[in-house]
Amino acid sequence: MPHIASHRWGQPACQAPRALRDWLVHTGSLTIRLTARFPQFRVCLLRQHWALPNRDELRALGLARREMAMVRDVVLMSGDTPLVFAHSVMPRQALFHGFGRLRQQGCRSLGATLFANPKIRRGKLAFRCLDRHHRLHAATEAAVGRVPARLWARRSRFELGQSRILVTEVMLPAVLESMT
Repeated sequence: MPHIASHRWGQPACQAPRALRDWLVHTGSLTIRLTARFPQFRVCLLRQHWALPNRDELRALGLARREMAMVRDVVLMSGDTPLVFAHSVMPRQALFHGFGRLRQQGCRSLGATLFANPKIRRGKLAFRCLDRHHRLHAATEAAVGRVPARLWARRSRFELGQSRILVTEVMLPAVLESMT
């Protein structure tokens, strides 16, 4: 099974701003945590379509070089304030063997669905500071408008039997500001 943390996704969370570290290393449901802190929490679905994952995502999921997957991009919001850009990669095999309900997720929280099933295991968290050259930084900025030049993100695999999906969460300034 491929190891999720590479030289790029293996940065220590302790390098992130102090106020953000607790959000990054939290192993429970980010949705539940955000809902508790932000009463106007909602999920804004940007797109969910078949696409070619990023090269490092293919490696993390053990997919072939040109294998398509269902890619889901959402913004977790508090009212009109974006908190987190979430990018999920769901291989065809996973959608037809265990994670099938995720195809009709819509504006419901993916995290809430994943954490509600005790058979789903979350893998190790991996961290990275994204700069303007990373595709996820560009996707985040396209989704929410101008963002800082460096954004911290975390990702992990969720596994159900032999099926696995990859979820990446990019922390936006409002999350950091809520902690200061």
